[in-house]
Amino acid sequence: MVNQYDDEKSQQVYFLIDKSRSMGLPFNDLSLLDYSINTTLVMANIALKKSDKAGLISFGAKMESVQKAERTHKQLQTILELLYREKEHGGEANYELLYATIRNIIRVRSLIVLFTNFESTFAMERALPVLRKISRFHLLVVVIFENSEVKKFASEEAQTISDIYLTTVAGKFNAEKEQMIQQLRLYGIQTIYTTPENLSMNVVNKYLELKSRG
Repeated sequence: MVNQYDDEKSQQVYFLIDKSRSMGLPFNDLSLLDYSINTTLVMANIALKKSDKAGLISFGAKMESVQKAERTHKQLQTILELLYREKEHGGEANYELLYATIRNIIRVRSLIVLFTNFESTFAMERALPVLRKISRFHLLVVVIFENSEVKKFASEEAQTISDIYLTTVAGKFNAEKEQMIQQLRLYGIQTIYTTPENLSMNVVNKYLELKSRG
C-alpha cells in the first residue's frame, strides 16, 4: 500500500463589502452597494466551482455579516441569504474594526476583494494604514468605482462659464481617482478601477488572472 499526498490547491477568497454612506450612490437605478452585492454572489459561485473556499464580510460603522470561508454545498445559499438582507448604513466605515475582525477570523493567507468607494484622497488616506496592514498578510484587491457620468462630462467641450467651472471640477475628481490608484499600487495593493456596470466582468477577470498565477 502506498499513500499519495496532493498539495492543497484551493485557497480562501473573502469578499468585503463596505456598507457606508458612500456606497449608496446610484447608477442606472442601482446603488454601488447593489452592484457589489450582485458581483459578490457571482464571484462566490465561481470561486466555489473553482474549488476555492468563499467567505463574506460586510461592514460599516460596525461589523455586519461575517461568514467564514467554506467549500460546502450549503455555502452559496448561506451567502445568498446574507446578501439578501444587506442594506446601506449611514456614516463612515470603521476600517480599524474591520482589520481586527480579519485578524481574528482569517488565519491563513487569503485573497481578499474589497468593494468600497473613496469619495476623496483624504478618505482613502484614512483607510490606507489599515489596507497596508491587511496586504502584509493577504493578497488584497481594492475595487475603486469610476464615475462614468463625471468622466463623460469632463471630456465635453465647455460652452459657458458655468460649464468651464463644472468641467474643471469633474476633471479634478477624475484626477483624484487616478491618484488613489497610483498610491495604492505604490504599496503593492492590487486595484480594479471599473464602472459599476462592468464590475462583475472585471472582478471575474482579475480573479482568473490571479488564480492562473497560483
